[in-house]
Amino acid sequence: MDDSDEALMLRAGRGDRAACEHLVERHLGRVVGFARRTLGNRADAEDAAQDVFLRVWSSARHWKRGEARFSTWLYRVAMNICLDRIAKKHESGSRNGTELADERPGPAAAADAKQLAEVVASSLSALPDTQRIAITLCYYQGMSNRDAADVLGMSVDALESLLARARKALRANLHMIAPTLFDKR
Repeated sequence: MDDSDEALMLRAGRGDRAACEHLVERHLGRVVGFARRTLGNRADAEDAAQDVFLRVWSSARHWKRGEARFSTWLYRVAMNICLDRIAKKHESGSRNGTELADERPGPAAAADAKQLAEVVASSLSALPDTQRIAITLCYYQGMSNRDAADVLGMSVDALESLLARARKALRANLHMIAPTLFDKR
C-alpha cells in the first residue's frame, strides 16, 4: 500500500483516521519545531501544531493530489496558523515571549552552548515574521529554497533576497545582544 504523504492525505479525505494519524506521527515533530521557532515558545507551538493537524483532518477531503506537495501545503498551513497567532497576540497587547532558560548549573561547554542558543533564539525572534519564517524553513526545517518560496508564496529570487536581509539582520542582532560571546569563538 502506498504510504506517501499524498496517498495518506487522500485516504484521510475518505475518512481513514489511521492515515491521518500516520501523517501526524510523521510530521508532528517538524511542525512543532517550526512553530516553536516562529512563535517563540513550546506551549504556543504545541497548540499551533494541534490546530495544524485539525486543519489537515478537516481539509483532507478537499485536498487534491498534484496541486502542491503535501509538505509544502502543510508548512503553508502551519505558517498561516502561526502568523494568525502572532497577530492575535499583537492585537491583545501581549508580548511574544521566549522560553525561560534552565538555571541549573552545568559544565562550561554546556553553559556556553545554552547561552548561544538563547542568544540566537532571541535574535531570531526579533526578526520580522517573514524573515524569521524564511530562516526557519530553510535552515531549521531543511527545506530547499524552491519549497520555502512555495510555502511563502514568492519567487525563489525574492526568497533569496529575504534570506540575505534576514542573515544580515541576525548578524547585527547577535553582535548587539552578545558582542563578547562571539569574541571568544
